[in-house]
This record gives sequence, C-alpha cells and structure tokens, in this order.
Amino acid sequence: MFQRAIEEEVERFLGRARFERTPTARGSRNGHGPKQIATAEGPLTIAVPQVRDSLTRFVSSVIPDCRTAVRTRPLEALVIGAYVRGLSDRDIESLATEAGLGHISRTAVSGICPALRDRYRAFRAKSLADVQLLSLMLDAIYLPVRPDGPKEGVLVAWGYSLEGERVLLDVCLGQRERTEDWLDLGRGLAARGLASPLLVVSDGSPGLVSAIGQLWPDADRQRCTVHRLRNVLAKLPKKPLLHERIRRAYWAALDGATSPQEAQGRLRAIVGELERDYPSAAACLADDLPALTVHLAYPLALRKRLRSTNLLERSLEEVRRRTKVIGRFPGETSCLTLAWAVMDLVIAGARGLAVSGPERGAIAALVAAARSVPDAQQVAQSIGAEEPAPSRFSNRSRTRPPGGARDRTSADPAVGNQPM
Repeated sequence: MFQRAIEEEVERFLGRARFERTPTARGSRNGHGPKQIATAEGPLTIAVPQVRDSLTRFVSSVIPDCRTAVRTRPLEALVIGAYVRGLSDRDIESLATEAGLGHISRTAVSGICPALRDRYRAFRAKSLADVQLLSLMLDAIYLPVRPDGPKEGVLVAWGYSLEGERVLLDVCLGQRERTEDWLDLGRGLAARGLASPLLVVSDGSPGLVSAIGQLWPDADRQRCTVHRLRNVLAKLPKKPLLHERIRRAYWAALDGATSPQEAQGRLRAIVGELERDYPSAAACLADDLPALTVHLAYPLALRKRLRSTNLLERSLEEVRRRTKVIGRFPGETSCLTLAWAVMDLVIAGARGLAVSGPERGAIAALVAAARSVPDAQQVAQSIGAEEPAPSRFSNRSRTRPPGGARDRTSADPAVGNQPM
C-alpha cells in the first residue's frame, strides 16, 4: 500500500507517469533508495523514488522524512471503517488528509481492500509453531454472509501467549457452530503448528464444549462465568432486588475464594439457597459448576482476565457494529476478510496480560506440570521467568470437570461490572 502510494505521489510531483516523456515534466526519476520506517506492525523497508533536475526537493507526505513511526493502524482503520460506512474513494482520500494521516490517492484507497484479502489469506496460512499459549479464547458471531439466506457463524480464535501477548489465531466460517465446525477450526490450528494451550475459555455451546474435549484433552477448560450468570438470572423472576442479591453472592463466591474447591463449595451454597423457590435457576448454576472455578488454579493477578472472554466479546461486537451498515455481504470472502480486519485492529489495540516475575514463575510451573516435567527450571528459562514457581503449582492435580472444561467471567451491565 505504501509503495503504491509513494509511486503515485512522485508521478504527481513530476507531472508524468513513469517512462512517460512530456515537455511539461518538472524533473526526472533517478532510481530508488531504500528507507526503513517504523510501523505499528514493525520495521518496513520501502523503495523511495529518487528525483533529480527538479526546482524543488521532493518530500513525501505519505512517508515522513523523519524517524517517527508511520501511523499505519489509524490509516488502515480509517479506510476499513469508511468502506464499511459506504463512503466513496474520494471521501476517504479527503478524510485521510484531514485526519493528519498523510495523503493517499483514490487509486491506493481502492487497492487496500484487495490487499486486505491477500493479507487475510496469508494470515490463515501463517505458521503457529512458535506460539505458546497460556489461554485460548473461542467464540462466534452470526453475520449475513451471503446476499440471501440465514446468517452464518463466523468463528474466532485468539489467545494470550505465555508472555501475556495477545495473538489472533483464526477467523473462519462456522455455519451453525456445530461440533464439526469447531473441530475444523481446531484441526486447522494444529496443522499450522499450534500446540495445546494450558487453558481453553469458552461459553457453554454444546458443539464447542464437545470439540474442546476432543481437540485439547489435556488442557483445562474454563467456562465463562459471565455467560453462566446471565443464564441463571434469566431463569429468575424479574425482581431487581433478587437479581442483585444473587449477583453479589455469585461474584463474592468467586472473588473471595482462594482455590477452585473453595469456590465450588460457595457456589453450591447458592445452589442450595435457590433450590426450593427457583429450581430451574439452581439447576442451571449446578450444571458444569466446577468449570466456573478453573481460573482459580492460575496466578492471582491473571485470574479475572482468564475467567472471561470479555475482550473477545467486545471485539465481536465491534465487528457487528462496523458491518451492520452493509446489510448483507456479497459472499464469504468479503465477510471473513472484513471481520478479520476489524478483529485484527481491535486485538492489536487492546492490552495484554501484565506478566511480571512471580506470574512468569507460576506459569512456568504450570507448563512443567502439563508436560510432566519434574523441574520447572528449564521451562522458566524458555519463557524468560526469573524464578521457578512454588512447588505447590507444579504438583497440583490437573483433574477436570466432565468434558474437560472450566469457565470464565467478563464485564456486562446485566451481571455487574467485574474488573478485568
């Protein structure tokens, strides 16, 4: 995109296209010179055209003549968002200039979306062999993928690495979120080299839960605590005081516990309280209950981020918001490319986990336990931990609730704002 934009900028400066001869030309090309620029994605080398015999010096507005980072993310976000809102290439050209993101021609603008499709294909083919996941987050969103017919599921997988970095892993079509759809996604990740994560976080979709057990049998499964609370409250009468009481008791049971076993005991007390007057709500909370407490076996500072797919849900809502004005997509390639582009922007702009020395040591011990390594020292060194974790982590039992699952929590106005 940048190479094309700067070539067009030189053509306007000289008053002629490359290899074109005209008496009104204001100079001539003199080859290219490499220039490395800092972008949001990392260092990028651009072949900058050299100009001679001109009255004024050529200075690019696309690539500043300085060492500051080129703001590729805002530029890309503006173009994607403008296309979604139905703006013309001319409108986008004006917006980029007004936003202080440099001049970009209509030709370059119109080439961004095809370029995004190429990047999406490259993203899905990229090797994941070097990615080591602490947690894997899975969810889906339903979009009008085709000009007619029902909405279809778009499956999304992203996670936190052992260093706490966010990693977007896959965005693909899932039809109706069947077990086979999720199995296809997981097999694709494995084929690209992704090893089993320590923890998989998901909602209670039967197809997804079944697939997790088949794909990553040795991983812990955390069930989203927010989804579960929504389900419980939906089975209660619409009495604000009752909802508030159950909500407070629920979060207190999870926040006040120091181990999965303690939290399970507290949650079962709530089940007992609900059983007589609200048996449906009690049964809902009791179902897959141990999966709600798995995050408590992980480092204290990370627990509230690992018990929820909060960031993933917000990212999917951003996809929904940006695609709503389109109506229906012309096909799955267009839909998946745009969904990936929006997810990529959102994930890149969100903060990762704050993994400090103690957390690194605890994570190293969890990895060692998962690999049946008696000494966590070699794992600690591999992920940059200064100290191995206390032995109580490496010796913990990795038994799981039925289905190999464990659940998570997130911020939601209906269930209370939980700090993440």
